[in-house]
Amino acid sequence: MTVKWSRVSAFVLALIFAASFCWADESSKSDKNVSEEVKRIQKATEVLNSIMSTPDKGIPRDVLASAKCVAVVPSMMKAGFIVGGRYGRGIATCHTASGKWSAAAPFTIAGGDWGLQIGGEAIDLVMLVMNDKGMRNLLSSKFKIGADASAAAGPIGRHAEGSTDWKMRSEVLTYSRARGAFAGVTLNGAVIKQDEDETRVLYGRFVPFADILTGKVPVPRGAEEFVATVQKYASEVKAERSSTNAEPPR
Repeated sequence: MTVKWSRVSAFVLALIFAASFCWADESSKSDKNVSEEVKRIQKATEVLNSIMSTPDKGIPRDVLASAKCVAVVPSMMKAGFIVGGRYGRGIATCHTASGKWSAAAPFTIAGGDWGLQIGGEAIDLVMLVMNDKGMRNLLSSKFKIGADASAAAGPIGRHAEGSTDWKMRSEVLTYSRARGAFAGVTLNGAVIKQDEDETRVLYGRFVPFADILTGKVPVPRGAEEFVATVQKYASEVKAERSSTNAEPPR
């Protein structure tokens, strides 16, 4: 009887050890996935800071401040298995009804007409959703540029700030940069959709795109800097406008 119980005890201990090992392995994989997603968000923040730090050659601040949503894809690469040859993962945030910017929402972009000027280089891509229609398309969690929403290369530099043409161009303004120089692309045919896998990694569960981008969930750990960076650039212009409007006439 003692021998039998000893065998049972040994078997139970073996099961506990195996379960603990599997849990530790899964936990390690989960931590690694979170770390990779946080690194992608950090790169997206660096891309935005780099572009905005060169006002004469970057995104006009008025344009960014007028955007409904800001989406960044760092180091988008050529992918031979996709028609159109491009695939990337990015992060987006939208201006909410509360006046703040939403939590970060992971997405993928694939395919599209990139033009010959891009070639096989890695590029950084910034997309600004400029009106309510474009925002509704983004909130739907999947849409195709050119079919569901129009897109155009956005204006560049200070000279564009005094113009209002960009306000009527498209639902989405795009900025693509290769080797530090801008290359205009329209992305026609590119499909943008929620990255469900990375959403689960970042939030620990699946959260619908619309819930994230309308401010129904808090900013997850690791994405605070990206959201704060977008908020900073948008707020700077609005603060300047308020200051100008408050100045007494001379």
